[in-house]
Amino acid sequence: MHFDRYLRYADLSAALQELAARFPDLMRLETIGRSYEGREIVAAIVTNRHSGEDHDKPALWVDGNIHATEVAGSMACLYLLRYLTEGYGRDPDVTRCLDSRVFYVCPRLNPDGAEWALADVPRLIRSSTRPYPYEEQPIGGLRREDIDGDGRVLSMRIVDPNGPWKESEHDPRLLVRREPAEQGGRYYRLLPEGVLEDYDGSTIRLQPRREQLDLNRNFPSGWRQEHEQYGAGPFPASEPEVQAAVRFVSTHPNITGAVLFHTYSGVLLRPYSHLADDTLPAEDLWTYQKIGAKGTELTGYPNISVFHDFRYHPKEVITGSMDDWMYEHMGVFAWTVELWSPQRQAGITDYKFIEWYREHPVEDDLKLLRWNDEVLGGDGFVPWYAFEHPQLGAVELGGWDTLFTWSNPPHALLEQEIERFPRWLLWHLLISPRLELLQAGAEALGGDSWRVSLVVHNSGWLPTYVTKRALAAKRTRGIVSEIELPEGAKLESGLRREERGELEGRAYKPVAPSSWAGWSGDVTDDRLKVEWVVRAPAGALLKLTARHERAGLVRAEVRLG
Repeated sequence: MHFDRYLRYADLSAALQELAARFPDLMRLETIGRSYEGREIVAAIVTNRHSGEDHDKPALWVDGNIHATEVAGSMACLYLLRYLTEGYGRDPDVTRCLDSRVFYVCPRLNPDGAEWALADVPRLIRSSTRPYPYEEQPIGGLRREDIDGDGRVLSMRIVDPNGPWKESEHDPRLLVRREPAEQGGRYYRLLPEGVLEDYDGSTIRLQPRREQLDLNRNFPSGWRQEHEQYGAGPFPASEPEVQAAVRFVSTHPNITGAVLFHTYSGVLLRPYSHLADDTLPAEDLWTYQKIGAKGTELTGYPNISVFHDFRYHPKEVITGSMDDWMYEHMGVFAWTVELWSPQRQAGITDYKFIEWYREHPVEDDLKLLRWNDEVLGGDGFVPWYAFEHPQLGAVELGGWDTLFTWSNPPHALLEQEIERFPRWLLWHLLISPRLELLQAGAEALGGDSWRVSLVVHNSGWLPTYVTKRALAAKRTRGIVSEIELPEGAKLESGLRREERGELEGRAYKPVAPSSWAGWSGDVTDDRLKVEWVVRAPAGALLKLTARHERAGLVRAEVRLG
C-alpha cells in the first residue's frame, strides 16, 4: 500500500477491504450510511476482537474528507489504519491500545464530493453534491471548469486597464497588487478558469454553484439558519452524510474523543468555534490545552482555539461544526486537524493562519515560488500560457494548481505529511478512562453466608465521564455493578444491579505535590468497592461485572469457599 497518490472511491474501498482481509482479527468494516448519490459510507472498527467486543472498550472516532476537495483527510485515515494493523504485535503501544481500546475510523465521510474532485474532469465544490438551496441549475455568469482539458482548474488572467494586479518586478509569474494611486502600467484582471454564459461583452460575474451545502455546518450543536450560517442546510443533520456520523456517534457512547481530518493550514483546532475560551469549564480547557500540547510535540502543528485564532472574519463565527457538536452534545474532546501548510513548507513560519490571506509581504509569495521551483520541480505553479477563450478571446491560463498544492499536499509529499499523526491519535486514545479489576473475592460469615466484594479502578488519565461538560449534561450513567447468582443462592444485602458514581482519573493532578489548598492528597476517587451478602453453599460460582459506557467492562468470577 503506497501513499503517493489520492484514491478514488473504488480504489479506496479496495484498499480498506484488503486491510480487513489481511487482519480479520483486528479490523472489520461496517457501512454506517449512504451518501446523497448512494455510495456506502464505511467505517473501520479496529481492535483486538479476542480481548472483547468493541462496544465494551473506550473508543476514538476519526474521520476525513467531509469537504469535497480535502482528500488528504481520507489518506490520513487510511495511513492510520495501516499503522495500527501492521503495528499490532510489533509496537507495544499499538498492541496495548488495541487490546484494551477501539478506533472507529471513517476515511471518507463525503464520498460524492471527493469523487467529483478526483474525476478526470474535476468539479470542485465545497462539500455535498446535493443541489441546495434550489434544484435548478444557475444560469449566466462565469462557471468554474477545466476549459482546456488538462485535468486542472487553474486561473485566467486578462489584460485590463482597470485591473487590480500587475506582474512583480521580481518574478513575472507573480501578480502583485497595483498601488492605490498607480496609473500607466500593464494591469490584469484575475478570474477562475471557466466559461461564460450569456456574456454581454462587458460585465463578468461568477455563477453561483448549484451545490452550496457545507456538511460541516449541518451538525446540531449551534446550528443556525441559512441567513446566519451559509451552507447550513434546511435543518440540523438534514444531510445523509451528517446523519450517518451523528447516528453512529450517538449510538456508541464508548467514544471518548474525536479527531476530524480536514485541509489545510497545518494546525490543530479545538472548540469552540463561536464562543470564547472562558465559556468552557476550566478543567476542560486545561485538558484541551494539554492534549493540544502533546499534539504539537508529536506533529509539529500548533494547537489553537477556532474562536480566538481561526475566524474567517473578526466579526463572524462558525456554527454547526462536528467538533463543536461532539464536545457540546457528546461531551468528548474533539479536534479538527487542518492538514498541510504550503507556507510552512516554503519556510514561512511567523504568520497568522487566516489573516495571512488578507495581508502578507510579497517576500512570502517569492518564497512559495522558490519552493515550487526547487522542491516541486515547478509542478505546483503553472506558468502563464496563452489560450483563446470562447467568450473572452485572448487570455492566459496558469497560476497555482490549488487542488494538489494548496488544498492538499502534492503527491510526492503526501506520506511525509500524514505520517505525523498516528502517534498522537494513539496517545489520545490511551489517555481515555479504563475500568480495570483490582480485587474480587468472598469472605465467609458463618453458615452459608458470604460477604462478596468487587473492587475496580479507573486506570486511565481522563475521568470516566471524560469532560466536565458531559458531567454537567448528565451524558454518562456512572458505573453499573451487577451480581449474577447461581440457582438456589439468595442475595441478603446489596442490589443485583446498582448504579454508582463516576471515577476520577489523573488529569487534574497538580504539576507537583504541594501544600496548596487546591490539592488535597491522592484520595481514592479513582476506585470503587461494591459489596454484597450472599447466602449460598460453598463451591457456588458467582459472576460479577462492573461497566461504564466510556470506561469499558470488567468481569470477575468468585467461587465460594
